Amino acid sequence: MSLQEFITENASRYTELRHDIHRHPEIGLEEVRTSDIVAKLLESWGYEVTRGMAKTGVVGTLRAGNSKKVLGLRADMDALPMQETSGKEWSSTLPEKFHGCGHDGHTTTLLFAAEWLAKNRNFNGTLNLIFQPGEELLYGGKLMIDDGLFKQFPCDAIFALHNMPGLKKNAFYFRKGAMMASSDTVEIEVKGVGGHGAIPEKTVDSVVVACHIVTALQTIVSRNVTPFEPVVVTVGSIQSGHAPNIINSSALLKLSVRTLDPQTRKLVLQRIGEIARAQAESFGATADIQHLHSSPVLVNGDQMTDFAISVARELFDESMVFPNADPMMGSEDFAFMLEENPNGSYLLVGAGEGCMVHNPGYDFNDELMKPAVTYWATLVERYLK
Repeated sequence: MSLQEFITENASRYTELRHDIHRHPEIGLEEVRTSDIVAKLLESWGYEVTRGMAKTGVVGTLRAGNSKKVLGLRADMDALPMQETSGKEWSSTLPEKFHGCGHDGHTTTLLFAAEWLAKNRNFNGTLNLIFQPGEELLYGGKLMIDDGLFKQFPCDAIFALHNMPGLKKNAFYFRKGAMMASSDTVEIEVKGVGGHGAIPEKTVDSVVVACHIVTALQTIVSRNVTPFEPVVVTVGSIQSGHAPNIINSSALLKLSVRTLDPQTRKLVLQRIGEIARAQAESFGATADIQHLHSSPVLVNGDQMTDFAISVARELFDESMVFPNADPMMGSEDFAFMLEENPNGSYLLVGAGEGCMVHNPGYDFNDELMKPAVTYWATLVERYLK
């Protein structure tokens, strides 16, 4: 049986599996049911299965032949803490939990390819399939590394893919170098002097200070960074009090910061602290800065990106292969794995028109599985030939 015959024969079964995972979404580091499904299937096909990294992570190892080459493929498993509105028959059965980014599809696609690879073993070397929790937290990958992922499962090269609505359906997108932005979550707590809303002169209004900080932060992108370097500084939340007649003594700002260059990232984070403190001081208030968590810029290795492109060109028409895709300001914690092992690449599969990921109406396009499974299986067989 050829790979395409195998895909055609089993497509409905894997679509049902994807829908089952979609009905039962699990958010970061809680992917117990999904991990159980993954581990059970991998074991049934002859993979050596290791569990417990980053709590719910799963690694399946398959060996064939006598080569010492080792390849790693990664799929993310977690859902988002949001309510689904897609109206699909297989919609989430759990309130405020939803596979709104397609990780159910990524997991199912890698399992689909895993079965073919196990039954045919048309490769020479070791294959490590990494099923990662907590990608939406942007540190699940780091937790797996901290738990010894690449010490226990060293890989000569690593790859991951993600579906992307808005890009040409079934097309493959690649980019050497920086492809996805770093992500930093920052909180600024403004502390002033509270009081009655009718007597503002006796207070230091934390809300006013917070608003001036928000406005001043916008100058980082426009005046501190070259126009040729992409940067996003978003204040996504301002929290302070509940009543209209109370001037609150504190206000909390929550920021998301994205950059595509490590040095620019360092500059932006420095300027956020400087601006917030200086603005607060000018009003007689203070500003405390907390850098909660972060993920680095996702940087693809040149050699493995060229290899990934060559596999796509072997399989698909040139019109379906984009070797120099635009970078994105979204973030992806596969960046931690590429930081640990730069000999790898992250690619996108176009999902066509429809809801963007993280939209409550989004649903993974099951038609993407056929080209993606074809790609994964061929990439393994070519790298471990």
